[in-house]
Order: sequence, then structure tokens, then C-alpha cells
Amino acid sequence: MYLTRFNNDDFSRFLLEQKILDEQRVRASLREAIKSSKRLDQVIAKLGYIPEDKIVSLLADHLKIPYQHLSDKVIDREIIGKVPAKFAHHYQFLPVEISGSKLVIATNDPQNLELLDEIKLALECDVKPVLSGERDIQEALKKYYGIGAATVEKLLNESGPTIAIETPTIQTEEISGVEGTEDASIVKFVNQILYEGYKDRATDIHIEPFEDDLRIRYRIDGVLYRASMPPTIRHFHSSIVSRIKIMANLDIAERRLPQDGRIKVKIGEEDLDLRVSILPTPYGESVNIRLLSSHTVLLELESLGLLPPDLETLEKMIRKPHGIIFVTGPTGSGKTTTLYACLSKLNNEEKKIITIEDPIEYLIKGVTQIQIHPKIDLTFARGLRSMLRHDPNIMMVGEVRDFETAEITIRVALTGHLVFSTLHTNDAAGAVTRLVDMGVEPYLVASSVECIIAQRLVRLICPHCKNKVKLTPEDLSILGLSPKELSTPAYDGNGCEKCKFTGYQGRTAIYEFLVLDDELRNLIVKKRAAHEVKALALARGMRTLGQDGWEKVKKGLTSVSEVIRVSQDENQI
Repeated sequence: MYLTRFNNDDFSRFLLEQKILDEQRVRASLREAIKSSKRLDQVIAKLGYIPEDKIVSLLADHLKIPYQHLSDKVIDREIIGKVPAKFAHHYQFLPVEISGSKLVIATNDPQNLELLDEIKLALECDVKPVLSGERDIQEALKKYYGIGAATVEKLLNESGPTIAIETPTIQTEEISGVEGTEDASIVKFVNQILYEGYKDRATDIHIEPFEDDLRIRYRIDGVLYRASMPPTIRHFHSSIVSRIKIMANLDIAERRLPQDGRIKVKIGEEDLDLRVSILPTPYGESVNIRLLSSHTVLLELESLGLLPPDLETLEKMIRKPHGIIFVTGPTGSGKTTTLYACLSKLNNEEKKIITIEDPIEYLIKGVTQIQIHPKIDLTFARGLRSMLRHDPNIMMVGEVRDFETAEITIRVALTGHLVFSTLHTNDAAGAVTRLVDMGVEPYLVASSVECIIAQRLVRLICPHCKNKVKLTPEDLSILGLSPKELSTPAYDGNGCEKCKFTGYQGRTAIYEFLVLDDELRNLIVKKRAAHEVKALALARGMRTLGQDGWEKVKKGLTSVSEVIRVSQDENQI
């Protein structure tokens, strides 16, 4: 069937003859291949010498076998339907097309005649193999069959869907042993959901039941994406929720009230803290899982995406001996990351730093951190009072939510402490109004607050598919820019395999700094509206979120559409 049978030595000579790798790397790869009993191409990809798609393509040339890059291939769902998910996952192949009377399959082991015979026998048709990368096949299996499709298919075949709907079958903790095949499969399926979220850099996993559907979505770089799942997953909604409740030590019998819990898991070498929230809906319980890593490397101030003037302002603010620095923005806008970067900059042997948070998202060596527990009456306000007895220099309050917390925070700042905290407001000037609305006297706000920072997160353009685009008058109008900016170079992402065809990879922040001076404090004392405070700040040189976003567009970091997406007002500038 093939002109060449695969042999590590033959392939190594091919790589040297073609001058694809030098002799030193080829020898190192051969040693590792012998040691691990793997094919040379797999070892080279693992060592990072050559990307998998390129080395597999070279192997296909060497073996005279057709190569198929699956991410570029659109496969008919009718073809996919000819092969059961369990079978495709077990043998790690994907049906690609029908050529004459033969089914073309993508496999990473096209010379395994025993494997091909088993597939031919099971499918009762002739098969024609093409070569694809291992990772390429795995991603395609998830794309066309859905995450955990083989597990769901196994559940359907062995127990039927109605058992899971009527009563949760998981009754015991995983460490106590699992009774029954369905229990073990549900455990595996939930683990797959968590692992895929972790691998895709998701910050949240949403499990949402509807009348005839169960939707699972991942929030990646601030945007929700639906995960590819087999349609039959909806039959196991109750069992999935029960498994998550057991992991979070929640009451599996309670389905009428909201519940919150936490799960500690380890994926690879990383410990994750999962925050679980469960809400009752007409079609069952909706679950949100937030993924937090306690060992994530803290960003330095210089890495936050601050423009030089803002970085200089922030470094000046955090060196003040007392006062409050507020960071504002919606949930998930990076406020806590900014505060942690400030604390890390100030953290040394000479300063006592205490924080009270909900939850503790990162552990900082040398900083005393307190987790609030409302059930035992350890609230922000109560914790703040106790923190003062520990003689701190710097304090961080996770969030100012009510009058009591706001009043204590301000009085702490007025007694000689530097305090960091967050508020949920749309812009910097809105934070002043919010504090006054809580019941704090305007003169206390004016006396204690030194700086208010509003921020949002924008996605970074993927460097692998970045391309130049033309600005439109509509874009400039939304951002309040003049038509002369049409000639400004701007970029966007086309979408590629590296960024999962989104055009974006990673995030950075855009900022708005409101530094209080005497004139601004005078407006606050007079209880002037937020728009008047903002107008004066703009006149005195404040840069808005939109203006900061535009600067990052000009630097080629993000796109105009991203800045528009995260901007609250249509005329930020």
C-alpha cells in the first residue's frame, strides 16, 4: 500500500538530507524516541523543534501518504454520523469524506494495519487513511462530536437517559469510591468540562438548562463561547449538577434555593480554586463555575498596560502615606489584578499590609490576607475593625458594598492609613456619586479619596493572524474622533488555529485616572453631579477610557471594535 514503511532511522536521515534539523537535534530526538518508545515525529513535536502540523506534513511526504490538516477541513455532518463517537475516540481517528466506495479517515497511525482492519470490520466498509497530527485529530473530535461525546454515548448505551433525569445517581464522594458505571462516567465527564475550560484559559464555565437543550459556555478573554457538546448531554443535566454539588460540598437534595460553594482541584501541577454558584430555573439548576488559580504569577505595575503618564501617576499615588485609592469597573474588569499589582509594589519588610477579600484570588507572600465569611458574621466592616488592631500601614478592602463598610474605610484613611478598594461604577466620576448615595458625607469623600481609577479589559489582537484594516467614519463617530483620523493605521485579527479563530489572544486594560485636587474636592463638597466632576477633570487633562483605548489601537494592541465593545458611553472621548 505504501512506498515507504516508517522507521525512525530512515526518517532521521530524511530530515538531515532535507536540512530541516541539524544533526545535534536529530540525535537528541532519536535518543528520546528510543527512551519513550515513540515515533520520531512525535518526539520532535513534543520537544518543540518543529510544530506538529509541519512535522506531520514532512512525515507524509517521506511516507508518500496524503496529509490532511483537519482545522482547515469542513466535514459533512452526514459523514461524521457514520461513525459512533465512542468508536472514533477509542481508535483516535476521524471520518473525513467518502471517496468512491471507501471511507477516508484521518489517523496519526496510518500504517497500523491491525487498526485499519478493525475499523474496516466494525464499519463494514473499505477505509482509506490519510495522515493527521495527534492534536489536530483530538481537536477535531471535540469540534465534531463535542466534549465528552464518548462518555455521554457510553452513558446512553448503558443506562438510558431517563435514570439520570429522575434521580441523581451520585451519592458518594469520589474519594469514597464510585458505585456504578454511570457514576464513574459522570465523574469523568465533569472532569472533562473542567479540564477543557482550564486548557482554553476560561475564567468562567456556565452550565445552563433550557426546555430542550443544555448549553455549556466558556468565558475566554471576557467573551462567552459555546462549547461543542453532544446534544444528548441534556439528559444528564441532573447528574452533572449533583456531581458538582458533591465536589463543592453542597446539598444535592436542595433544588429550590440558590447555593454557593467552593472546590479545590489540581490540574497538572496547578492548584485551582473553583467558586460554584447554583441558581434554580424553570428547567433545572443553572451552574456557574469561576476558575481561580492561587498560584498565578502576579503582574507588575509595568505589565498592566498603563501608558507612561498613567504609570507615573499611579506610582505617585501609591506612595502617599494615607488616603483611599478606588478602582472601579464592572465584574471581571481586572480591578483586583490592578490592586494586587499595587500591593506587590509596596510589599516589603518595613510595611504591614492586611487585606480583607471575597474571595482571596491570589496569595501574596508577606501580606496578611483575610477571607470574609458572612455566615459567621465575618463581614468587610467587622473585619476592618479588627484589622486596625494589628497596626497596619496599608489595607485593602475587596469591595465597598454598603454604608457601614464605606464609612469605616474612609475613617481608616483619615486616621493615617493608605487604603485600596473597589467600587462597581461605570466611570471614575461615578464613584463619587455612588459613595454619597450610600450615605457618606461629601466632605468625608473629598477629604479621604486621593484617586479613582476606572478600567476595562480589552482583548489583544492575535499576533499570528494580525492584519491591517481600514477605519470607517462610523467607528470614529462612536469614539468621538475627527475624520482626519481615518488615515491612522489600525489592525484586527482574521482568526486562526492559535486563537481558536477569534482573532484575539490575551487581554490588556484601558484606564481612566481621576486624581482629586482642590477644585474637584470643592465640587464634591458642593454635591455637584458626576457629569460636572467629569467635565472639570477632562478640562484638567484627564484621559477617558475611550481615549486610552484609542492610544492602544494606534499601538496595534487592540481593535477599534474592542474599545467600542467595552466602552459604556457612545461618546467616551
